[in-house]
Amino acid sequence: MGAIITAKDLNQVYEVGGGLFRKAGSLKAVKDASFEVAEGETLAIVGESGCGKSTLARMLTLIEIPTEGQLTIDGVRIEKGDRSAVAKLRSTVQIVFQNPYGALNPRQKVGAILEEPLKINTKLSATERRAKAEAGLAEVGLRPEHYDRYPHMFSGGQRQRIAIARAIMLEPKILVLDEPVSALDVSIQAQILNLLADLQERLGLTYVFISHDLSVVRHVANRVMVMYLGRPVEIAPVSAVYAEPLHPYTRALLSATPATRPEDKVERIRLSGELPSPFNPPPGCSFNPRCPFANDRCRSERPELTRHGETMVACFAVDEGRLPHLQRAVAA
Repeated sequence: MGAIITAKDLNQVYEVGGGLFRKAGSLKAVKDASFEVAEGETLAIVGESGCGKSTLARMLTLIEIPTEGQLTIDGVRIEKGDRSAVAKLRSTVQIVFQNPYGALNPRQKVGAILEEPLKINTKLSATERRAKAEAGLAEVGLRPEHYDRYPHMFSGGQRQRIAIARAIMLEPKILVLDEPVSALDVSIQAQILNLLADLQERLGLTYVFISHDLSVVRHVANRVMVMYLGRPVEIAPVSAVYAEPLHPYTRALLSATPATRPEDKVERIRLSGELPSPFNPPPGCSFNPRCPFANDRCRSERPELTRHGETMVACFAVDEGRLPHLQRAVAA
C-alpha cells in the first residue's frame, strides 16, 4: 500500500522566555524529521522524555502546524495558514491521549462526549447522533446504558475505551495514540492493546503509536522510529530493531527494557551524562556526548539517515563499520 502520511524535514520551533531586557530563546522540539507511514500499518515512535514524540503527535493531528518542512496526510499537503486543508483533515486524523482521567470532560455524560465531534463536523440529526454514539460504545466493548453515565463512574480502562470510541466517531483513517496504555494497570493494558488491534483490522485504521515502553511496542508495531533530541536516528521494521539494533542509542534503550524471557537478556548499556538541552544542542551528532563510539567527525558533522539493509540509521559509526556486532541480540 502507498503512504498515507509523508513527512519531509519537519521542524517545530518554539519561542520561549524573553522579557523586557532579554531576548526569547528558540527551542527546536522537532528537527528535520523525515518519514512515511503506509496505509494500514502501525508506526511506533519511541525515545526518552524530551525527544519530541508528543510534539510530533500534535503536528500529525494538526493541533500544531509545522514551523518548517512538508507534511502530507491522505494526499493533502499541509501549508501554514491553510485552514481549509486543516478542516478537511479533521475527520481523517484523530488522537487518543495518554491520561484517560484527564481526556474526558467530567461534567458531560458519555453520550454527549461521543456526540460532540458529530455535532461540530456533521449534519446528523439528534437521533442519528445517538445511534452512532451507541454503536461506538459497542465497538469498544461497552454497553448502551453507559451512554447516560458520567466519566467518574468508570474505571481507567473503561475511560480509555470511551476515549477510543470518541476518536473513531468521525470514521478516521489515522489514529495517533499518544502513550495510550502507560497510565493503566498491566492487566488492563493488554485488553486495550487487543481492542486497538481488533479495531485496526476491522476498520482498516493506520496507527502512529507514541510510546516509551519498548516491550509494548514490540507486540503492536510494524515499524519503529527512534527519536533523540528531536531527530529520528533509526527507522526499521520491528523485527530488525529487536534482532539487530544499529544505532548506539537504540541499543541502550533496548538493553534497559526488562526481559520476560531468559533468551531475551542482553548486556546492560549504561549511557553517561544527561540528555542535552534542546536550547543548546551539541554540534555534530546530538548523541555524541553520550556515545562511546563518537569520534571527531561525530562531534563536528551531523549524520543523515542512510540505508543499511531494512534499516535507516543516522550514525557515522555504522556507516564506517566502527560499531561492534552485538554478541547476543534480542530474540525476535
